[in-house]
Amino acid sequence: MSHSLYELLKSLDDAKDHYVLSRNRDDTVTVTITFVGERVEVDVFEDGHMEVSRFLGTEDILGGQELIYDIIKKNTFEDKVYKQKYEKKTRK
Repeated sequence: MSHSLYELLKSLDDAKDHYVLSRNRDDTVTVTITFVGERVEVDVFEDGHMEVSRFLGTEDILGGQELIYDIIKKNTFEDKVYKQKYEKKTRK
């Protein structure tokens, strides 16, 4: 019996769709698939079940070099705020 991860990869290969494999969590392999106007992330778990997230967009150019640095700065700040809130909750 084949695992669902291999079945998914075979389907993507047969369709000649581009994908990237990554491992961001101990219990999953993430398959990121890029289509025109859409990115799909599939988390495949050891037991074979999948969780799918879709990110739809227009692919418009939104800015230049300054935009990516603004996005990085914003996310760094938001991560710090989240961590501070989480640390306060776990100390109680």
